[in-house]
Amino acid sequence: MIIALKKSIRAEEQEHLIQWLESQGVRTHISEGEFQTIIGLVGDTTRIDTDLIRGLEFVEGVTRISEPFKKANRKFHPDDTVVTLNGGTAFGGGAFQMIAGPCSVESEAQVETIARAVKASGAGVLRGGAFKPRTSPYDFQGLHEEGIRILSEVKKMTGLPIITEIMDISHLPLFEDVDIIQVGARNMQNFELLKELGRIRKPILLKRGLANNIKELLMSAEYIMAGGNEQVILCERGVRTFETYTRNTLDLSAVAVLHELSHLPVVVDPSHATGAARYVKPMALAAAACGADGLMIEVHNDPQHALCDGPQSLTPEQFDDVAKAVRKVREAVLSDL
Repeated sequence: MIIALKKSIRAEEQEHLIQWLESQGVRTHISEGEFQTIIGLVGDTTRIDTDLIRGLEFVEGVTRISEPFKKANRKFHPDDTVVTLNGGTAFGGGAFQMIAGPCSVESEAQVETIARAVKASGAGVLRGGAFKPRTSPYDFQGLHEEGIRILSEVKKMTGLPIITEIMDISHLPLFEDVDIIQVGARNMQNFELLKELGRIRKPILLKRGLANNIKELLMSAEYIMAGGNEQVILCERGVRTFETYTRNTLDLSAVAVLHELSHLPVVVDPSHATGAARYVKPMALAAAACGADGLMIEVHNDPQHALCDGPQSLTPEQFDDVAKAVRKVREAVLSDL
């Protein structure tokens, strides 16, 4: 349930209403917009008398929400959420970010070389896998703790904030210096992990699962937000279909749907979606045109010898070309708004 308050409400009236609502056994979530304040109610609202609340002179309206995701719902939070990292890098609310870097951390020299190149091309966040979930147990699994150490060192050298994927709750202490924790597609419904991430106050990038629908993605975001961590970035990375010419099928309609249903920023990963470097640029441009709040692109200085996902990785020169083209698309789209 959401309660829309009139702009004329006094602070003491709002506080009294919140106290009364919470005495009815529900939790309140306050969203203060430019023109209106919204009180979202989480919990069993069946005991709340909506007619009584509607009768209050400072209440604009009362609406019951049928969707099971509450905190991730735009009805709860009409304005876009802006997730801001230490240093000012922001996602959402008109802010657009390029996340770029290697699929997996291989060495400090490799990561530093790529980081300096993508930063020069306009990337705002450095990605790199320290823990790698692989289909085969014989494939490279990442450098683990050493990989995070390397990312942290390169962060100091370049000033780029870092994002890397978490695989297990027990690894959380290693992520102290990580700016955004990524939850990969395979862990989207690892609910114990999501609940633990809800207890920390660090941005989480949540990737859509290989065979999950939009509602399930938002319910996973709800797990994190229900724990108190509302710094969630959603990521569309393609879903598995019967198509074999691409690694997955990139669902760009999800960007528009997610923006309609939720206030959370949405990033698109064309690298994992297509699985082929030659398709990354057109999909990146399409994502920028349809309103994504950012892109996540794999970049490697020597893709042919990459230890992980070389075929879908761009070279630094290719990334620079994509970044320039994306900026042009965004300028064109914004000029028409």
